[in-house]
Amino acid sequence: MQDSSVAPRRRRLLKSGALSVALAAAGSPRAEAAAAARPDRALWISWYDLPEDGRERYLAWLHGRFIPMISKHPGVITAAHYATVERSNVRTIRRDDAKDARLDPSVPGGNRYILIVAAEHANIFGNALPLVQRLGLSQDDAKMLALKAGERVNIMVEAARVDGPETPAGTDAVSFSPCIQLGSFNCAYEDQDEVLAWYAQSRMPAMATLPGSVRTRLLASVSGWAKQAILYEFTSLQARNTHYLRLEDGKPDMKAWSDRIVPKLIHAPGSSNLAQRIWPAV
Repeated sequence: MQDSSVAPRRRRLLKSGALSVALAAAGSPRAEAAAAARPDRALWISWYDLPEDGRERYLAWLHGRFIPMISKHPGVITAAHYATVERSNVRTIRRDDAKDARLDPSVPGGNRYILIVAAEHANIFGNALPLVQRLGLSQDDAKMLALKAGERVNIMVEAARVDGPETPAGTDAVSFSPCIQLGSFNCAYEDQDEVLAWYAQSRMPAMATLPGSVRTRLLASVSGWAKQAILYEFTSLQARNTHYLRLEDGKPDMKAWSDRIVPKLIHAPGSSNLAQRIWPAV
């Protein structure tokens, strides 16, 4: 039996056009052709910290051995490694974002580095188990992996994607951009319809025309703490700071909707992470 408190909300969203817009976009020949041309639909995302002692050795191992080894696994498309921008240097759209962000203290807090591996589908990563458990690692490899602290992992699939003005053509379209902003969060089930409508009707359409935007992906979790994530890709940190921070300028309706949604999201530590790619080198 459907929860009586949920049904009216669904009817309001249907009336508002959120579902009809999504269905129309998903069912269009253009959308279906674009989806078929993009094989990187599943992401394995690892957030973690590293100690000062052994950090450079770990990074050399990760970039020179581990990522190339992962990339040879059948079904894996590409990978990228990011270093997050220090929180004191992160600027947000609204001044009270930091105040509004609610964090779950039970979640491992590592977020200095973010490793993202893209594959054709979630089963590539195997029954919700991290891919690294099936690579036949040596003792030296295991020692390197043991340096990671506060690690959390999500396996996610792409629920929706919009390309921005800077989306490259051809095979480069499945590489990851030099700068990302990655929010990973949960919310009460009563709010999930409105959160989806906000992304579908407001935030993602705005990102489709934002200068400096490469693509935006809405992600749904297969395993891991965060139920959802939003991955923004930019050509550079400067482009993100120049254009993304002005996304809601002169748009009071957009800002009002964002102000209603943001306090409803419970983020992982460090989220939303702003990060710059360190492998492949920019």
